[in-house]
Amino acid sequence: MKKIRMTVGILTMALVSLITMSCKDGKKEGATEPMSNEMHQEDAASEMMADNSSKEGSSAILDNYLKIKNALVADNQEDAAKAGGMLFTDFKKFDKSSYTSQEQKELTDIIEDAKENAEHISDSPIEHQREHFDLLSKDVIDMVAITGTDQKLYQDFCPMYNDNKGAQWLSTTEEIKNPYMGSKMPGCGKVQKEIN
Repeated sequence: MKKIRMTVGILTMALVSLITMSCKDGKKEGATEPMSNEMHQEDAASEMMADNSSKEGSSAILDNYLKIKNALVADNQEDAAKAGGMLFTDFKKFDKSSYTSQEQKELTDIIEDAKENAEHISDSPIEHQREHFDLLSKDVIDMVAITGTDQKLYQDFCPMYNDNKGAQWLSTTEEIKNPYMGSKMPGCGKVQKEIN
């Protein structure tokens, strides 16, 4: 009798183990579909990361562009040069992969031109920095039109610069602080439009 109970006990344990193992296998089969969803979620997450990377890249570009602008307002050649060097690096690192092929082509042209202007700003006297800031501003304005921005910006215009041909720049404040005239005429200019 003892042997029968022991055998029944062993068989019961074996049966329970077998049922438990088959239930786990059944759960694994059902797990295939959520895993597929996880892969879609990972794809979406990597697209969001690329998009965030682009936004961070354009944000860094704007930050260093604005540092150049502020340095030129203050007639500070050294700070403008330092920010120009950082901006050159930001343009080199910018990730265009989240944009359409047409936007990527436009961004490539803009960035190549902007890198050259940022490099000139990093190693030039202040008047030459201002000339390249004029060209750089056009590039950054065109870039923001494609990439967008989370910052509220003002597109400003100075009618007196460049033999009265005028020049544009971007600012985060509505108050005019002219990077082309510096301390000579800091309030010269007007807001052309708000961005964002």
